[in-house]
Amino acid sequence: MSREKGFTEEIEKTFVNVEKLLNAMIKDRAVPRNIKRKAQRGIDELHNEDESPGIIASNIIYLVDDLSQDPNIPFHIRTNVYRIISLLEKIKD
Repeated sequence: MSREKGFTEEIEKTFVNVEKLLNAMIKDRAVPRNIKRKAQRGIDELHNEDESPGIIASNIIYLVDDLSQDPNIPFHIRTNVYRIISLLEKIKD
């Protein structure tokens, strides 16, 4: 991910960590398909080069926060959702 505007090294590292957590959700066999689809949409959003870091972080927070309300989400994945949210909350424009 090489980007121009507003993407500091710290933000890039955060996005890489978030992508790893989202990929772990996709690869986990205990995760329902609807949750995997949203995780994939989050990864797609991470690679959106048209938006600023703050917008990307907000969009992903919106996606994964919705997951935390899902009654079918496994407990260990809910923990990852909260990790993702806490990582992304620090990113502002």
